[in-house]
Amino acid sequence: MNWQDYPHAFKGFEKHLERIREKKSLLDALRPLPPAAVRTIRDSLAVEWTYHSNGIEGNTLSLQETRMVLEDGITIKGKSLREHFEAVNHQEAIELVESLAHPGYVLKAPDILGIHALVLQKIEKEFAGRYRNAGVRIAGANFVPPNALKVSDLMDELIAWTNSEEDGLDRVVKATIFHHRFVWIHPFFDGNGRTVRLAFNLLLLKAGYPPAIILKNDRKKYYDALNKANAGDYGSMLLLILQALERSLDIYLSNLSNTYDDYQPISDIVGEPGFPYGQEYVSLLARQGKIDAFKEGRNWVTTRAAVRAYREVKSGK
Repeated sequence: MNWQDYPHAFKGFEKHLERIREKKSLLDALRPLPPAAVRTIRDSLAVEWTYHSNGIEGNTLSLQETRMVLEDGITIKGKSLREHFEAVNHQEAIELVESLAHPGYVLKAPDILGIHALVLQKIEKEFAGRYRNAGVRIAGANFVPPNALKVSDLMDELIAWTNSEEDGLDRVVKATIFHHRFVWIHPFFDGNGRTVRLAFNLLLLKAGYPPAIILKNDRKKYYDALNKANAGDYGSMLLLILQALERSLDIYLSNLSNTYDDYQPISDIVGEPGFPYGQEYVSLLARQGKIDAFKEGRNWVTTRAAVRAYREVKSGK
């Protein structure tokens, strides 16, 4: 199967995609957004983005420690110099991504190399901003990345396809395919994961979305989803990204709109008298993306309205 023919594998996610589009429309309707409020939300998400993306790769700084390193320049006792550099490097890479993200932006190979150069600066200078020139193998993956001699051409092909709008694909779907295909090419010796999570978010930011932050706690789920995508099954990958993107949209909307519902832990909502579902069932609906919900740490949060809407659909009202 040609990887460009995979979009059929996204069938079944139309309702979730539509919910994402509706939330983006709600956010767009609030524009122009208050600069001070946006700056606060963006800065907070940037710290989370750095913490989770580095954490997926094994960095042991906590969220609070990451914030202290980035905002206060504090050195954390017992943590390696590399871990400190990883936090600072990633923050600078986010700043580059945000500077590039505008509606007319066209993805370019030098920009991807520039992102990668920032990710590895002060850590592995000899590899920073350069495609690999030898073969690699990935522990736990169900594939072997292509020969290094093919990397440049494969990346050019991926970038050309990403910039093309002839296929009419939803922007989120296209960013998801880009994310997987980049990982499959594995263009660098090191820093591939952090670079792709920055580059694919550049595509989302260009389209007017906030960043989709894949959580450190979902590391295994993330790698399993990538392995499934290698076989053409994009369902798990898209669900993970939709949930990450919806979480960021909800953070923006809940902070900027006075009419937006408050999200609460599922355990708090199901404990009310007369509630129609148990916690396990509502948690399953959240994990499957069937209700408006997102993950905070290891816990799912949702709204009463989200569960009520699901119940009404199920009952045919």
